[in-house]
Amino acid sequence: MLPLTDTYQRKFYYLRLSITDVCNFRCTYCLPDGYRPSKDREAFLSVEEVARVAQAFGQLGTTKIRLTGGEPSMRRDFSDIIAAIRQQPAIQQIAMTTNGYRLAKEAANWRTAGLTAVNVSLDSLDARQFHQITGQNKFTEVMAGIDASLAAGFPVVKINVVLMKHLTQQLPEFLAWIKDRPLQLRFIELMETGEGNDYFAKHHLSGEHLRRQLVDQGWQIVTRAADAGPAQIFIHPDYLGQIGLIMPYDKGFCDSCNRLRVSAIGQLHLCLFGEQGIDLRDLLQADAQQSALQERIQLSLAQKKQTHFLHQGMTGMARNLSYIGG
Repeated sequence: MLPLTDTYQRKFYYLRLSITDVCNFRCTYCLPDGYRPSKDREAFLSVEEVARVAQAFGQLGTTKIRLTGGEPSMRRDFSDIIAAIRQQPAIQQIAMTTNGYRLAKEAANWRTAGLTAVNVSLDSLDARQFHQITGQNKFTEVMAGIDASLAAGFPVVKINVVLMKHLTQQLPEFLAWIKDRPLQLRFIELMETGEGNDYFAKHHLSGEHLRRQLVDQGWQIVTRAADAGPAQIFIHPDYLGQIGLIMPYDKGFCDSCNRLRVSAIGQLHLCLFGEQGIDLRDLLQADAQQSALQERIQLSLAQKKQTHFLHQGMTGMARNLSYIGG
């Protein structure tokens, strides 16, 4: 099956599928006041609906699905969701992005269910600062979860770090941490959202600042796979770990876009910073609707814009990064 292709000839192999917008952390850059459910919130996608989404995208050329939130492991049926997606032969990779609070107990079980990759959010190696950023005193549990993920056999565990001004002082500590560990440290440039304008203005640091430092220290960029995320990956002969750099404000960032998003209530989002989503929920109620579902997905790509317009301060419908999975 040929991959989904938009009017700019970008091909989409990668789906970020949110299964909840609930999160138990209160990260300062995302949910500083904690999770606030909407009074008229729809129910989240069921396991059966998730399976139909995976089947439709798989038959349209998608090879990778990343489960996101909120915190996806807040779902009690999370293992069932993984197993349902695993049944789709076209989906070769099933990844998750997590705050890591359940990893120590569940990493091996999720690996058995079919999970192939783990990204853990970890914005500081200092327990006190971790608590300040996340609102949770769970640094020890998250670090244990990272070790458990490696022990469970995940080839590379990716660590997501939001790049902010204070992190420049911690870079040597982060580099020392990955010197002898098969971790991919991914620095993600802070993005402006509708509820985070002031925070962005105070803390944003351009990824170009870090990229220059890495090149000066001998790190070399490598070619990314067709279904890989947007990170520029750097390797160094003296390090077992890798570094990824995600720079949404970099010129040409959207040129290589290869991912689409479906929210926890079944709306297709063509961009993290787009406007209102395209409803798929009405076509997720029966297997017989698969052809109509695939047609709606394909036709929707004609609406995908060339860029996200973040440079103009247009954050679209993204109130916060938990809304459709970051």
